[in-house]
Amino acid sequence: QVQLVESGGGLVQAGGSLRLSCAASGLTFSTYRMGWFRQAPGKEREFVARIGDYADSVKGRFTISRDNAKNTVYLLMNNLKVEDTAVYYCAAKHQLSPQYAYWGQGTEVTVSS
Repeated sequence: QVQLVESGGGLVQAGGSLRLSCAASGLTFSTYRMGWFRQAPGKEREFVARIGDYADSVKGRFTISRDNAKNTVYLLMNNLKVEDTAVYYCAAKHQLSPQYAYWGQGTEVTVSS
């Protein structure tokens, strides 16, 4: 079965950096589009990034990348802000599908002031 496992979350001070990883298994990784989403306390889940596209709130600070040889997608987060505090999820959708079909369990990021 398909599994997406995020890692790399934690507690960081504002202005700091974190790199999240999402390891995928059970799928042909190169044929899937990967994305990052987040959900802050009391808020709905929102889009963060996919290759070539970023939410306005993270443009210039976050960078998504992937390593097909390792079946892994990354999210490098620089200049973190308190408002970036959330649970971050990676998701996968087949290149021919309009919707994300698979989701990870999430990794928590807390940014302190």
